[in-house]
Parts: sequence; C-alpha cells; structure tokens
Amino acid sequence: MPKQSDTLWDLAIAEVEKRENPDDGVKQGEVWEKSILFMGNKNGGKTTIILRCLEREEAPKPTLALEYTFGRRARRHNTPKDIAHFWELGGGTSLLELIRIPVTSHNIRSFAVVLVLDLSKPNELWTTMDTLLQVTRNHVNKILTKLEKTNPEVAAELKQRMRNNLQRDHPDYELVDPFPIPLVIIGSKYDIFHEFDSEMRKIISKTLRFVSHYYGASLVFTSKSEALLLKARVLINHLAFGYDKSKSISVDPSKPLFIPAGLDSLSQIGPPPASERDIGKVRANTPLELWRKVFEQTFPPKSSCGLQDTRDPAQDTQYAEYDIDVMRAQKNQELEQYKRNASKSWKEMDFDSD
Repeated sequence: MPKQSDTLWDLAIAEVEKRENPDDGVKQGEVWEKSILFMGNKNGGKTTIILRCLEREEAPKPTLALEYTFGRRARRHNTPKDIAHFWELGGGTSLLELIRIPVTSHNIRSFAVVLVLDLSKPNELWTTMDTLLQVTRNHVNKILTKLEKTNPEVAAELKQRMRNNLQRDHPDYELVDPFPIPLVIIGSKYDIFHEFDSEMRKIISKTLRFVSHYYGASLVFTSKSEALLLKARVLINHLAFGYDKSKSISVDPSKPLFIPAGLDSLSQIGPPPASERDIGKVRANTPLELWRKVFEQTFPPKSSCGLQDTRDPAQDTQYAEYDIDVMRAQKNQELEQYKRNASKSWKEMDFDSD
C-alpha cells in the first residue's frame, strides 16, 4: 500500500523492482520455502553438486532411491532463514515412480527441477534426458489439470510463468514448448568431455543448447573444478533462494557452456548438426524429434534396460541389518521351497483335452 508521502518517482521505482523481483513480495519476516528435484544419469555427480551448493565438506555417498536434505539462508541481516528442500532421485531412469513423492499440488508453485546429464556418456544422454523429463512433465501436467478444477487462479499463474523466461517479442516465443516448472540442465564431467573429438563436442553442445532453449531451461557445463561448480551454484541458488540471475553467457563449444534461460535463440543455435541432404531424409513430426534423430545418428542410444540399475539394494552391505538379513534369508529359503513344491504339483496335474 503506497504511503501518501511517496512521490510518483518512488512508486515507479517500487513497481519496477516488484516486476524484476516478483519473489520479493514475500512479507518481512516470512520464510521463503522452495523445493528442487535433482535427477539424471546414475553416478553423474548429482550428490557432489548438491553438497557444493550447500557448502558441505563431506564425501558424496551413492544415492539409493530418493534422498532428502535441505539448506537454509538468511535473505537479509537479522531476518528468518529461508529454506530450500533438495530431493535427489537415484538409479538413473530406474526409479521413475518416485518422482510423484516430492512433487505435489501443495508445493508445485515453488518447485523446480535440476537435470544432471553425464557428458562422458553421450550414448545414454538423450534417452536419460527424454525419459526423466517426459515422466516429470506428465506428472506435473496431471497436477495442473486437477488445479484447473480446484484452484484455477494458481493453474493460470503457473502456465503463464512457463512463458516468462522469453519476452513476448522474442522471435522464438511461439516456437518453443517451455517445461511446466523451472528447469536447469547441467552437463557434468566436462573434464572428460573436453577430451572428446571437437566435432563430437560440437554436436553434443549444439543439441543440448537446442533442448534447453526449447524447454525454456538454463544450461551449464560443470566438473569437479571449483570455478565450474560455482557457475552451477549460481543457477541453483537462484531457484532455491531467489539470488540474482546471472546475465553472463558462454556459447563457445570449445569452452564450458553457460546459458541462463531466455538468453539463447534458434537463429544463434542454427540447424541440427547434419547436412541439408541428410536432414531432408529424416522423417520427424516435431523439431525435438528431428534433433533427436540427427543426434542419434552419431550417438546411437543404448537400450533403456541397460540404463537401469538392476542391483538389489537389499544386498548392499552399507545397509546391512543382522536380524533383518537373517529373517530375509529364511524367507528366501521358504520361497524357493514353495517354488519347487508348486512346480512338482503343476507337473502332476491332469488336464482335460476337450
């Protein structure tokens, strides 16, 4: 509510600040809460990135299924600390059903996704990316469909926010298909990726630029290098605590990419990395499908079953519990005995042939 002593200039400044920093509408003393789901390749470096964002000096441990941690930051001096809830989905693409646990209708307005892709495994890159993003998108869309009936104002706000990363006068405004919630794509293990053939690096970089721009996402390449991890932290801290967006950009394929959402364009990215003749032979219904088929000509995908972690967590020694393990062994023996008995009785059965 403006004060009577406010000049027109004061009101104009306040309005500009409000538009540029919509989250500053949080009332004085009110705690800001955000949630972020980290997912991506198995052993892609998700845990390491989370620990560095939270400035924790501890060795990363393998993520079993879905793990939770949190961080707290004070927005200003002598103010309550804001909270960021960090969820990490383990197992690559093998535990997709767990996505619906952290992402709910209650927190969808304050939720974001960080997709960590292992640049050292280009043959797994598209399958991992597409599988995780499509399952997440389908789940979020179901939530939005319910909200349209129960809380249409919130649903409309979320749909509008999807488009906010691009200005209406951006030439690609009608050509992209923004992800329904904020998305950051991180290409990890840049140190290994940097040793790839330059043409391979160019294809991967160009493809990820297109995917990120198409989904309205930010893109950053990182490794264990402190300087590169800092760039990833900038993007994540913006999602988690509302820190200022970075306006710097790096699109040189010979260097680590850093492209905040909305700062790229299809004209700068260029066409898919193939000759016009080869592109003309590709049959695709959408731009995304065209880029996928061109990318997979160079990097044929591994079978989806090969991307899944088939290890039984119950056999992992770090989770050993003597009493439970003894009981489990006994139950396994009983199950095997049941299978043998069932097999015998099945073979002894007489079936009518009419």
